[in-house]
Amino acid sequence: MQTTRHDWSKEEILEIYNRPFLDLVYEAASIHRANKDYNEVQVSSLISIKTGGCAEDCSYCPQAARYHTELEVQPLMQVSQVVNAAVKAKEGGASRLCMGAAWREVRDNRDFDRVIEMVKAVNDMDMEVCCTLGMLTENQAQRLADAGLYAYNHNIDTSEDDYKRIISTRTYDDRLNTIKNVRKAKLTVCSGGIIGLGETVEDRVSMLQTLSNMEKHPESVPVNALVPVKGTPLENQPRVPIWDMVRMIATARIVMPNSVVRLSAGRNEMSTLEQAFCFMAGASSIFAGDKLLTTPNPAFVDDMAMFELLGLKTRDAFKNGRPENTKLLQEESI
Repeated sequence: MQTTRHDWSKEEILEIYNRPFLDLVYEAASIHRANKDYNEVQVSSLISIKTGGCAEDCSYCPQAARYHTELEVQPLMQVSQVVNAAVKAKEGGASRLCMGAAWREVRDNRDFDRVIEMVKAVNDMDMEVCCTLGMLTENQAQRLADAGLYAYNHNIDTSEDDYKRIISTRTYDDRLNTIKNVRKAKLTVCSGGIIGLGETVEDRVSMLQTLSNMEKHPESVPVNALVPVKGTPLENQPRVPIWDMVRMIATARIVMPNSVVRLSAGRNEMSTLEQAFCFMAGASSIFAGDKLLTTPNPAFVDDMAMFELLGLKTRDAFKNGRPENTKLLQEESI
C-alpha cells in the first residue's frame, strides 16, 4: 500500500514526471491497482447552468465577456431544466452531476437561491452533486453543503509562478482560500489544472506539488488538456501530446494515491487507445456527455462502448460514503 504524503518536494515530483515512460506508467498502474478498484471509473456529467458573460480574464476560457468568441450568452437555467439534464445523465451511466456557472464569485441573491434548489433536486435523485461557481465564502459553502452538495470544483489551473500570465482578475491565494472554505463546510474538493497553456514542465510539477501538499488531498483531481477556442488569447496553442497527458495522470496518481484522477477536457481529440493509456496510468474518472461546459465531448454511448472494450465498469454514487450534511438530509427525507 502506497503511503500518503503531504511533503513532496518539487525535485521529487520532477524526478517522477521525467522517469522513462513505461517505468512511470508501470509504477502508477501498480499504485492504482493497490489502492483502487482499477477497472472502475466514475462517470460524471458537466453542464453549464449559466453560460458566458464572465468578468474574469482566464486566457483559455470562451466564457470571458471580454473575448470575442462564437459563444452565445445564456441566463441561469431553471431548476426543471437541470433535473431533466440530470435524468438523461443518470440514464447514460453518470453517477455525478457537475453544474458550472460563469461567475467570478457567488453572490447572495436569487440566482444563488436557485442554485441551492438545483442542488437539493439533484441530490434527491441519489446522484452526487458538484458545483463550480467561482469564489465562495465560508457561509456560502455551508449553504451548499446544507442543501446536499457533495463536491465543489475549484481548479488552481497552473503553478503559482505561472498563474498571473493566465489570469489577472483573481489571485492564486483567492483560489486556495475558496478551497479552504469548502473544506470548512466538510465538502469534498475537486481541484486540478490544465496543461497546454504554454507552461513549462516545472510549472506542471509545481501545480501538482501544491495539490499534493495540501493538508488533505483533493478527493478529485481533474487533469485537463487545453481545448483552444478561437477568440481567446490561447487560440493558437498546439494540441497537448498524449504522452504529456499520460505523464501528468501517472504522476498525479503516484503523489496522490487515494485521489480520483479525472481525465477531463481534451478527451474528444483522443483515440480509444490513447484513453486506454490514461486509464492504465491511473485515471479513474471521466466527464461523459456530448458537451463539456462549452466544448465538445464524447457521447455517453461512445464511452459505454469504450468501457466494454476495455473491461471497465462504472462507479456507483457515494461509494466512499456521504458527507455529514448529505447523510443528515437523507435521514430527514426518510
